[in-house]
Amino acid sequence: MSEKNTIPELFGSMVFDEATMAQYVPASAIAAWKNCLEQDQPLTLEVANEIASGMKQWALEHGATHFTHWFQPLNGVTAEKHDSFISPIGGGKITMEFSGKELVRGEPDASSFPSGGLRATFEARGYSAWDPTSFAFIKDGSLCIPTVFCSYGGDALDKKTPLLRSMEAVSRQALRILRLFGDEKTRRVTAQVGAEQEYFLIDKALYEKREDLKFCGRTLFGAKPPKGQELDDHYFGAIRPRVAEYMQDLDRELWKLGVLSKTKHNEVAPSQHEMAPIYCDCNAANDQNQLTMEVMKKVADRHGLVCLLHEKPFAGVNGSGKHNNWSLCTDTGKNLFSPGKTPSQNAQFLLFLAAFISGVDEYQELLRSTVAFAGNDHRLGAQEAPPAVISIFLGTELEEIVDAIISEHDYTERTGRQLRIGVDVLPTIPQDTTDRNRTSPLAFTGNKFEFRMPGSSQSIAGPNTILNTIMAEELERFADRLSGAEDLQQALSDLLREAFTAHRRIIFGGNGYDAAWMVEAKRRGLANLPNTAAALPAYILPKNVALMTKHGVYSRSEMLARHEIHMEKYCKIISIEASTLVDMVQHSILHAASRYEGVLCQTILQKKQALPNADCRVETALAESILSLNETLLDDTVALKTALEMTPEAANAALVTYYHDTVCALMNKVRASVDKLETLVAGDYWPYPRYTDLLFSV
Repeated sequence: MSEKNTIPELFGSMVFDEATMAQYVPASAIAAWKNCLEQDQPLTLEVANEIASGMKQWALEHGATHFTHWFQPLNGVTAEKHDSFISPIGGGKITMEFSGKELVRGEPDASSFPSGGLRATFEARGYSAWDPTSFAFIKDGSLCIPTVFCSYGGDALDKKTPLLRSMEAVSRQALRILRLFGDEKTRRVTAQVGAEQEYFLIDKALYEKREDLKFCGRTLFGAKPPKGQELDDHYFGAIRPRVAEYMQDLDRELWKLGVLSKTKHNEVAPSQHEMAPIYCDCNAANDQNQLTMEVMKKVADRHGLVCLLHEKPFAGVNGSGKHNNWSLCTDTGKNLFSPGKTPSQNAQFLLFLAAFISGVDEYQELLRSTVAFAGNDHRLGAQEAPPAVISIFLGTELEEIVDAIISEHDYTERTGRQLRIGVDVLPTIPQDTTDRNRTSPLAFTGNKFEFRMPGSSQSIAGPNTILNTIMAEELERFADRLSGAEDLQQALSDLLREAFTAHRRIIFGGNGYDAAWMVEAKRRGLANLPNTAAALPAYILPKNVALMTKHGVYSRSEMLARHEIHMEKYCKIISIEASTLVDMVQHSILHAASRYEGVLCQTILQKKQALPNADCRVETALAESILSLNETLLDDTVALKTALEMTPEAANAALVTYYHDTVCALMNKVRASVDKLETLVAGDYWPYPRYTDLLFSV
């Protein structure tokens, strides 16, 4: 297929979207497919066959030879098993076949995917089922069919299924609210998401020389370079030619796949960058972000680069997050978090705002637990990312309106106009009246909330599943109360006042990095879960399990399974990192330092022979420092290795705590010695590329 010449031609050229479907699938089949989506009903085999036939024809015309059910298991980024379209017809001949049955359902071996006890390891069978709300696409010569992934018994083994369930839950309850405001046209409310993706680019040749980067995705040691981000000269700076070529190539690849890659720029740290898409429906945004992370790595490789998605690949400079811009929109084109310009719209907006604030406050521990994992522990709470305490930033004007509702006082607009707070007369609320607070975990940015805690490497499915569900819970509670009210206007006024009063504590507009905020947050009774070991238990608190099961997003067993998987993954990651550090120290660093120490000692002897009166202060001081550090390093490394050997097999809360409190602490001690040694050992003897090389070589 010839390369498209213009961006409109290029965009979505490898996606079997509705417009493309119209060229290959009968109109009757498309109508049946749409009806199934609207009614949430399965496709008939006849319709599935017609869609599959058209999809196959399109895929073959675009160079595809295989098809795969593309799914998102509970580990890694995505998974896929490829089958060719080839089917024998006898006489040594073949035809290219793809049936509706193959489109709708597959059966992969699920034995190697984590299930958290949902199924026994020897029970290999798992099913992938087509998600008809997400369009198929072509990648690397294969037709990729987005699917859900479940066990033989129907338990969700993936990230997509609960997300789809949560989207249904929030739509169902949002419609109840809209009906109270007289909206009879809206048929569906959809969670909308835009995930800003931060990442690092480093030279591939240097990457290959560091086992920690290859095995762990981050450096386990590295002395601070002479220059980092102190001058603030990288953020939004001129993009270097090699990076610009990568970004241009990345854009084209993403556009082919229908990903709305919109913004690209340098981030704060050296070699750090960001790609931001235009936000779209939550399911598509999740699929596209998973695809984006994969494409980023592939494109980097052909440019002689490596894309690092770890939250903290380099100590001492900013880490990488994934700002999750979340909102709710109707199928009639209305953003329910847009303040609007009419009183009725403002009343509706304030109700949805109150529901969001209430839900985040009520389920703050659950929301925090969705971003708790090993990589994010290095980022959250630092002076570069949101603190581990959940809070909401509204902006000065909106916060003043909330306080006016709480106190039942008149609100004075910044224009000087006096307005009484009520559901019939509310002030015009500008979309963006104040600067967004970059220290806030959840910041209102005019018509959406920016959840800034997710890590750069994680799937956005988990956090958005929780955001959708807590919103569904509060909207249901509000709808139940208002539906039976004799005086809707008074009931709404009372509800807003009560909700804002009860949950005012979660609203904070100050500096989240300030130590004083931690003291204030504790006074307010907000949860402070500083690390994964502290945060993961919150995931399965009885009220959180009750919430998710009530709305049919997770079963109790599915939640317990995910909790077990999260614990197991954390322990395995720390174990791999610690083992890698031990290996690098024992096989390279101790020997390198010892060799250089020997060179220094030999130099001292030679100088004493040649110049008996020479004091050799430089060589002596260096040799003594290296000797002392090397001995300390050996002792700490042995202690770390011993600590690893003492860890039991089964992952539980106690083991997570052990890895955090004991293993990570020992890793930090080892690193401290290595970093000091790096500053003393001559460059020719140091076995690994330094931060100076890694951060400033591209």
